[in-house]
Amino acid sequence: MTPQSSFMVVAPLLPGKVAALRALLATMNHCPGSIDPDNALVPFGRFDRLHFARFAILDDVTAGDIALYGVKPADFPVYLVFLGDCDGSKQTFIDDLARKAGEGLRTIFSHCEGFNPGNALGSWMLAHDTPAAAAYVNWIGRPVRQIAEERALRNFLSANVPRGVDGRANGDPQSIRKHLRNLVDAERNAGRLSLTEPEPTPLGWRIREWLHAVWVPLVLLAALPFFIVALPFLAWKLRSLETTDPEVVYRPPEAQLAKLRALEDYDVTNQFTALGSVKPGRFRRYAVVVLLGLLDYSCRHIYNRGHLTRVQTIHFARWVLLDDKQRLMFASNYDGSLDSYMDDFINKVAWGLNLVFSNGVGYPRTNWLVVEGARNEQHFKNYLRRHELPTDVWYKAYPGLTAFDLATNTRIREGLEASSASDEQVREWLKLL
Repeated sequence: MTPQSSFMVVAPLLPGKVAALRALLATMNHCPGSIDPDNALVPFGRFDRLHFARFAILDDVTAGDIALYGVKPADFPVYLVFLGDCDGSKQTFIDDLARKAGEGLRTIFSHCEGFNPGNALGSWMLAHDTPAAAAYVNWIGRPVRQIAEERALRNFLSANVPRGVDGRANGDPQSIRKHLRNLVDAERNAGRLSLTEPEPTPLGWRIREWLHAVWVPLVLLAALPFFIVALPFLAWKLRSLETTDPEVVYRPPEAQLAKLRALEDYDVTNQFTALGSVKPGRFRRYAVVVLLGLLDYSCRHIYNRGHLTRVQTIHFARWVLLDDKQRLMFASNYDGSLDSYMDDFINKVAWGLNLVFSNGVGYPRTNWLVVEGARNEQHFKNYLRRHELPTDVWYKAYPGLTAFDLATNTRIREGLEASSASDEQVREWLKLL
């Protein structure tokens, strides 16, 4: 199994460089929101281990909201972020990026403070890599190559299955499956289809995951007595903040919404990038760190096979704390429209949204951390849109495929490769084609 890695290069921009950098990044797109995978700067389509990537400029228009707490807004820098999700080691992938797209990346990063084109590019990127506080992978161990091969397999099988007038597979199911298996074997022997065996799972990754799976519960168990003692104070503190925290939930200007919408719906999958300030005070700061740690544990060890709680439309997502944990960035790759994405979360896991995002300045008011909040649908949607930032460049390695498609294609392959199957199992398998 090939595990996935993520990287996020974060660097402050030189003064006055935002417009020039946006214009440069725009040359990587066919049009706003639609990338040219073979663009001259960073031809993402040539990297066969890259799932998703994006460039975005973090220019936070909501940073002044914290003044509602009587806190002077910080003078945060404007950042360029370059993030991606890849198969295998991120260091290996970044080295590959530096070799194959070094000139274009140097041109982009020349807009950033402290970048010297003469320095080793890969080392500079790794030095500016900012780890996620929590990260989600839809299916750990499904590499880009497998996705491409299973897509080709499904297309081939769908084109060759005998069908009746109703479009369904027609004939004895076992005979059809045997026929299709023979056709696939012939295509593989001719080199027109590939079904590569999974790579061995790296031992170091296995050890790290096992240690993390064991270590976190042990720490929580050790902290439990102290938490119980502190619980009355924590409950009082939480409610006192919840009843007084200001909301900032008005609808964003139409021009801002139009700019964001212009970047959406070029594929069955969309991107989302958002940034906001964490509410002031130690309580909120510690709360968001602990809750993101628990979220990360859940994503790594529980929700790693096609769903994040009850939501099944996210490919990759990450939560990143910036500026000494004063701000939180969220980035995701999701299927469907933004409205359907927000509705999915509101209807299925509003409590989960509240756990993390209620620690953000201006979030719709919650009750005991998990109640209300995102349940106030329009306020939540306004809040999310206010904090959303344009994603200047966005790449997806397998356009046209949803997370559901990826799961279906894997089931098709498993059904084909199974040593035996009952008639009923084969009938269900044929329905997938």
